[in-house]
Amino acid sequence: MSDLCFGYALTGSFCTFEKSFRQLEKLVASGIKTQVIMSYYAFLTDTRFGKAEDFIKRAEEITGNEVIATIEDAEPIGPKKMFDLLIVSPCTGNTLGKLAAGIYDTPVTLAVKSHLRNKRPVLIGVSTNDALRISAKSIGTLLAYRHFFFIPMKQDDYEKKPFSVVCDFEKTLPAAMAAVEGRQLEPILL
Repeated sequence: MSDLCFGYALTGSFCTFEKSFRQLEKLVASGIKTQVIMSYYAFLTDTRFGKAEDFIKRAEEITGNEVIATIEDAEPIGPKKMFDLLIVSPCTGNTLGKLAAGIYDTPVTLAVKSHLRNKRPVLIGVSTNDALRISAKSIGTLLAYRHFFFIPMKQDDYEKKPFSVVCDFEKTLPAAMAAVEGRQLEPILL
């Protein structure tokens, strides 16, 4: 796998960052060169789950690369064919909606647009409290598009948060390898 290079984008589902970072570590440990891209909120926001500067430092220590955090730095991803696969995990409902509507106004959404110009795969790791409400439309739209794949997902707390869905982060590496091969890891709904 040492010849593969992945982009790994984080959006603002801060409560899942720890799970996502563990998967980033696994990708790097498996020999995949990886570059982190962060949405504006992921890059700038301190929350009860951690400080932005700590997340940035951790991403850079894991990958050995500076985080991409501006639209200007995300734009060359496609022209330079930087990645074999672009993973967006966690992917919030806001980012799902923007991708489904063709809105590219953040480093992450522009990274996806730029990456797709080369018909290369994008892997989405859903993490949103409204996946079974308004974001269901965005998920359905992206499922119908070529080059979009999903990390298998499930309801994370059907009693207290009946509309919430989160990907099974532990399936990131197998879902990534399937996406590189042009196929969806099944089952998509757990």
